Amino acid sequence: MKKAYNFNAGPCVLPKEAIESAIAAIRDFDNTGIGILEISHRTPGWERIMAETEQLWRDLLNIPEEYAIMFLGGGASTQFFTVAANLLNKKAAYLQTGVWAKKAIKEAKNFGEVTVVASSEDKTYSYIPKGYTIPTDVDYFHITTNNTIYGTEIKEDIDCPVTLVADMSSDIMSRPVDVKKYGMIYGGAQKNVGPAGVTFVIVRKDILGKVERVLPTMVDYRTHYPEEAKNHSMFNTPPVFSIFVMHETLKWLKGIGGVEAINKINKKKAEMLYNEIDRNSMFVGTAAKEDRSIMNVCFVMAPGKEALQDEFMAFAKERGMVGIKGHRSVGGFRASIYNACPVEAVEALIATMKEFEELHK
Repeated sequence: MKKAYNFNAGPCVLPKEAIESAIAAIRDFDNTGIGILEISHRTPGWERIMAETEQLWRDLLNIPEEYAIMFLGGGASTQFFTVAANLLNKKAAYLQTGVWAKKAIKEAKNFGEVTVVASSEDKTYSYIPKGYTIPTDVDYFHITTNNTIYGTEIKEDIDCPVTLVADMSSDIMSRPVDVKKYGMIYGGAQKNVGPAGVTFVIVRKDILGKVERVLPTMVDYRTHYPEEAKNHSMFNTPPVFSIFVMHETLKWLKGIGGVEAINKINKKKAEMLYNEIDRNSMFVGTAAKEDRSIMNVCFVMAPGKEALQDEFMAFAKERGMVGIKGHRSVGGFRASIYNACPVEAVEALIATMKEFEELHK
């Protein structure tokens, strides 16, 4: 079988250990004789997996007990309106740094007034806005920490005078996070913490139940993390298989040293690839250098080389590079180098770029 290097933006590469565990669990989960795809979510074995998965989140990110952790369906896009339904009483503030932030803003406007404090849309979201003022008369301030389409990232936990809400779909677990600086963190799992099908929500319990509107049962976060329940995220049947793979992925991450260890690896991978983009006469990066994402590396053909784009795409594909085509809205190339993407894959892409340059000297 031909070697393939997975740079897909999501669903994306997973640890081999998690995949092997999932294959085994499909055949037989917890020595029950029943596979994970068929198991009842009310069995003791599954209740243990749910409890362990929550504890892995707490251990890896040092999440205090005053925060609820939920594993829900619907993806981060469902959270765009669920966040506002639960937290927006009168007015909220948003930072617009890409398509997903813009979609979150659109959904929030259905529940109250929304102030966009700053936007980088003027330059195709190629930078993170600076020098903006966060209003203090809002219910919360919402940011998208990593922008998969454009390759920009907020790499630090900002100080915020109001409740800070963050969509961390594509950089969660890639670096240490001071959870106490946030009222809420959420995201889709399918980048760093598992496959598509489950969404994580981390929310400080005391900010819930403050809105005046009546919430549908499934939209109310308190439904999924009731204080009196021993088991959470199981008001209805949870996305069992996706949560199991998340459990195995987080076990792998903890086993290699946690977020501190993976952050060093991620920085090394990103530095290697950005250095090659900056050195190579065939390519240029698209994001402002100070805002470059360590998760999604975006680049295009250098000026005058644009006609070679399709040729390079075919050249890279021939050498096993998978998923490096840029998002349809921006074109060019994108290498998503999430936690489970090995250094070997980045080295293979760099070698391909160098070889292509040599061919066109």
